[in-house]
Amino acid sequence: MYPLKQNIILKSALGGLSVAALLFLQACTDGKGESNPIPKISDPIPVRLMEVKKTTSDATVIVSGQLTTEDEAVLGFKIGGVVAAVTVNEGDAIRKGQLLATLDLTEIDAGLSQARLGVEKAERDFKRAQNLYRDSVATLEQLQNSETALKLASEQLKSVTFNKSHAAIFATDNGTVLQKFANKGTVVGIGDPVLMVNKVTAGDWILKVGVSDRQWAAIENGDRADVRIDAFPGEAFQAAVLRKSATSDPRSGAFTVELRLRNPGVRLASGMFGSATIHAGAPSAAWSVPYESVLDADDNEGFVFVTTDNKTAIKRPVTIEAFNEKEIVITKGLDDHTRLIVSGSAYLTDKSPIKVIE
Repeated sequence: MYPLKQNIILKSALGGLSVAALLFLQACTDGKGESNPIPKISDPIPVRLMEVKKTTSDATVIVSGQLTTEDEAVLGFKIGGVVAAVTVNEGDAIRKGQLLATLDLTEIDAGLSQARLGVEKAERDFKRAQNLYRDSVATLEQLQNSETALKLASEQLKSVTFNKSHAAIFATDNGTVLQKFANKGTVVGIGDPVLMVNKVTAGDWILKVGVSDRQWAAIENGDRADVRIDAFPGEAFQAAVLRKSATSDPRSGAFTVELRLRNPGVRLASGMFGSATIHAGAPSAAWSVPYESVLDADDNEGFVFVTTDNKTAIKRPVTIEAFNEKEIVITKGLDDHTRLIVSGSAYLTDKSPIKVIE
């Protein structure tokens, strides 16, 4: 019984192999009985080439940011207390002398009353000491101490009166409210930010942009820039680098660069978004290559494939300087190589055979 069962299993297995072989042969034909050759790993890979030349151009840095003005100020109260009112909101235009915020004066007025009472008491004590000194009852030291106490009380009254005058925030110039940090009922300390405002005058618009440490090092004060504002498509504004931050933003890690617009000639507003092309430093020599020709780009490094004989691909590491809308700017890695592979490079390895196609 068992030999018979083994024969049946063997015949079934052979039949399965025959079917598999038939399917394989069919896959190697085009349906008309003609064989299609299976590509070999060593077959040349079709590629397209591009002649590259080193050109001299400005090193450009493309960045984006928001408009503001050069004169920004964070306003707060000189004393702590409870906010009674904030009369403006973010984005509001403000006028010089306008009341912006006030503190609840209950505690402040109580302190002022105490200071006045202290002065009155000190005046009485001083007069009494004078009379007693004339009668030779009080000593000179006692008279001098009462006089000093009167002066201290008077100075305390001046201090409290001055603080009360700073329990309200007024606009120092025409401008715009950029940020609002407190509302009615907020308890604030001495100098805590309540509002951020800027001063708006013609010709002092600033585009604040964030740059990497490498870009920061390449940019110098005075470098020219071309600025485009999203609200004014098609228009370009001339600008120059005004200043660079000395430290990075702890939240983003980016460095801040401020670009001053030169006579924009249009009505701008704080908070508008814009982009800029900064022409950084002296002109430098570099190669401009298509995006698709650079592989494994990471920060300022990547790889390209070149050829010297139109038959073999050579893998070359390159140094990336910048990116623009259409090309990648390379500063190192293409010396002595003029034929760059721009199509088909994704399938290549170093020393792969290639076939140049038009």
